[in-house]
Amino acid sequence: MTYYQEHHTDFLEGLKTFLRIPSISTLTEHKPDIRRAADFALNELRAAGMTVAELIEGAGNPLVYAEWLGAPGKPTILFYGHYDVQPPDPLDEWKSPPFEPEVRNDNIYARGAVDDKGQVYIQIKAVESLLKTTGRLPVNVKFLLEGEEETGGEFIEAYVKTKPPRLKADAAVVCDTEMFAPELPSICIGLRGLVYYELIVQGAEHDLHSGIYGGAAPNPMMAVAEIITALKDRDGHIKIPGFYDRVVPPSEKEREAWARLPFDEKEYTEKEMGARELVGEPGLSVFERTWARPTVEVHGIRGGFTGEGAKTVIPARAVAKISTRLVGDQRLDESIEQTRAAVKAACPKGVTAELKLISAGAPSLTNPDNPFIHAAAAALKETFGKDTVYIRSGGSIPIVGVFDKYLGIPSVMMGFGLPDDNLHAPNEKFHLPNFYRGIEAVARYLEILGE
Repeated sequence: MTYYQEHHTDFLEGLKTFLRIPSISTLTEHKPDIRRAADFALNELRAAGMTVAELIEGAGNPLVYAEWLGAPGKPTILFYGHYDVQPPDPLDEWKSPPFEPEVRNDNIYARGAVDDKGQVYIQIKAVESLLKTTGRLPVNVKFLLEGEEETGGEFIEAYVKTKPPRLKADAAVVCDTEMFAPELPSICIGLRGLVYYELIVQGAEHDLHSGIYGGAAPNPMMAVAEIITALKDRDGHIKIPGFYDRVVPPSEKEREAWARLPFDEKEYTEKEMGARELVGEPGLSVFERTWARPTVEVHGIRGGFTGEGAKTVIPARAVAKISTRLVGDQRLDESIEQTRAAVKAACPKGVTAELKLISAGAPSLTNPDNPFIHAAAAALKETFGKDTVYIRSGGSIPIVGVFDKYLGIPSVMMGFGLPDDNLHAPNEKFHLPNFYRGIEAVARYLEILGE
């Protein structure tokens, strides 16, 4: 029996302890929990056998850094992950409390189970398993874990920008993605970028009676609606001038590979999403729309009266949360300027519109033809018994672009989540067989790289 098999129960109990910490980075009242989660990861890395393990303090939540450099002449891998989590709301939709992990039907349910505590724990336990079995690692290993991924990752980006010598590595490994389908090992080679905004529209100095002033007073809620509909049409086509100029369509080879993926559009729509039908740009496949095309989305609008009953008020102010997803060669700064110009042009008279930038992360596209990705594909195939597929993700992991830009290293995105894991939603889960096999696959990956 291997170390992995012998310690399944220990691994699960350790993960439960990690998941009980409500390390919600968006809420300041959870600052003590953020510290607890950082300390937990730090202690786990020390216990795993890292020769250096410390917190990097600075302008944001602490980074957790660790290293084991006892394999001279061998490659160096930089493991990345995050220990912060999303808020659990709406709480009444959880079948078990979000910070009291519960195992049901081979899944562990908790906020952060798959995004990203479970997958960070895979990395730590893979390294621990090798060190406890052989006393050494086949390659050099470094860890850099952050506590602000869910709020923009500003501190880690500022740190990486300084190109500290301790982060020198040959490749990064990111386990914060998903497999395309159960039992189908997958490597993600493309991520969309994310720019998140707050649109603030101001009308009169104070709320107004709609009977007395309606028809003459500017209405910020209506203005928000006008501005949003000026950014995207009913077919999902973005109307921001110049926004598509740098979009590079996927190659025919990539399209053909996507067409071979096991995909049931009806099940995706009705079971996975719980929707009636799909929307978006006509004539494009689902994968093109979600992986290779930019988007404009609205996440929330507030203003005016939303309580029970009636209150005839014209609000003085309205706020909308908006994001754009970027692909391929689109540039952050350019896209921000284009969006600002489009908002300004669409702003109706009588109100002012401010587009406030909340966070931004660049898109990334990795050439799969490199030895670090080949080794990952081989390790996954050995562990899962099936050929590894290459996919993209519609989501964003800003650090991948940061590593590419400032450290000049590729990121190997070998994640073990599943499409129905409810990331950022109630009843988030992680499939435990994937958790255990993930530990095995990451350890095997390091072995292959060391051969």
